[in-house]
Amino acid sequence: MKTLANARPAKVLSALLPALLLSGCLTAPDYKKPAMAVPAQYRAQLTPTEASSIADLPWWGVFADPELQRLIAEGMANNYDIAVATARIERARALVGVAESEGKPQLDYQLGVGGERSVVSDGRNTKAPIAGTLAALVRASWELDVWGRIHHATEAAKADLMAQQDIRRGVMLTLVADIATGYFRLLELDRELAIANESSGVYRQTLDLFSLRFEAGRDNNLPVQRAQAAYDSSRAKIADLNRAIAQQENAISILVGGFPKAIQRGRTLGDQALPATPLGSTSEILQRRPDILRAEQSMISANEQIGVAVANFFPRVGLSALAGGQGLVISGSDAGFGVWSAALGVAGPIFSGGRLQSEYRERQAFWDETVADYKRTVIVAFQETSDNLVAQQTLVDRRVALESQVVALRRSAELALARYDAGRASYFEVLEAQQQLFPTEDELAQTQRDQLLAVVNLYKALGGGWKLKDDEWTKPPAQLAAG
Repeated sequence: MKTLANARPAKVLSALLPALLLSGCLTAPDYKKPAMAVPAQYRAQLTPTEASSIADLPWWGVFADPELQRLIAEGMANNYDIAVATARIERARALVGVAESEGKPQLDYQLGVGGERSVVSDGRNTKAPIAGTLAALVRASWELDVWGRIHHATEAAKADLMAQQDIRRGVMLTLVADIATGYFRLLELDRELAIANESSGVYRQTLDLFSLRFEAGRDNNLPVQRAQAAYDSSRAKIADLNRAIAQQENAISILVGGFPKAIQRGRTLGDQALPATPLGSTSEILQRRPDILRAEQSMISANEQIGVAVANFFPRVGLSALAGGQGLVISGSDAGFGVWSAALGVAGPIFSGGRLQSEYRERQAFWDETVADYKRTVIVAFQETSDNLVAQQTLVDRRVALESQVVALRRSAELALARYDAGRASYFEVLEAQQQLFPTEDELAQTQRDQLLAVVNLYKALGGGWKLKDDEWTKPPAQLAAG
């Protein structure tokens, strides 16, 4: 018997030894942010980096149009993407509470009431005694977080919560950019519609003139047909623009959380102010952009989940206690008993078929994924910033060139008309000048729009509004609330 008693612990130890050796090779990692050098300035940056940045401004400090400000404020209050992001934050906050609860004492109870009746016959009389039971039990348990499993799980949940908060900020910044983009596109479509209406009026006058000349026998039918085609083309474009305007208004309506409706305009496209766009320090973009902050929180969570996987190799240590009693009643007589116990328990894995090792490797791979995602997010941020710097610079030259071209084409159309009135040119010369003028005016309107969109996109790329607290994003300034 003594030999058998000594052999059992040896067998248990030999079974535990591989798991203990493996767990001894694993350690819960301390989080260390991956090193990533950022350039001193962005590509296409012409001036030295300034201390201030357009990203320091709230959205109402960038977009001065009162109607645009009203739309953004309405979107902040009613947009459903923000509502979804807010609900996910609450879910993440609740999961932090779930993780924390595992490190606190747990108390539960069990109650039971029962009864039965048995029929017993002695041949002369039938007896039916009644038996009833009442039981109550209270259990308490408390896992001691010796290896940090609960701690790491809680820290991972907190990082997930922070990530959801950064996601909501990203949603709010994207919403500001999307509403501003949609509004500026709407103003550009308004300008194109005005140009189309002007061109349609001119082509109608041309058609009337050629028709009168043809009816008077002073010209052939060719100019009439060409003028008719130009007029019909302008009418078709007006229909296209009216459809595009209605659809753009519908898109903005959805962004602000409402049903499709007409959108009020404030300043015209040409009257929109272009604010100064200082960039700020290049390194600060890592602390400003919500998507970069979200990616870092994902790394923190992945690192803590590795700690959970490591702790799973070790036994769980806990305290438990039990207290309760049971009462029994049979035909008027009763009896009962009580019970209590307290214990220190240890439970751990011996053989899991490779599950624990696979979970550990999966957590390591997820960490590598989050690191790659973080680095990719950083370089994309610099790409987006550089793209919009290039756009700002090149669009200035394009706008100057188109403005000059529009002036020249207007003068050309006036000269062609004067030559025609003097009988020195055919009306085809006038028509050709007009057909060159109106598309160029469209191009100028599109360039003005693109300049505004470059400011919108740069504000977004730099992590605009990063100094605002979450509740300040959704609260318009006093002048908006009063309006």
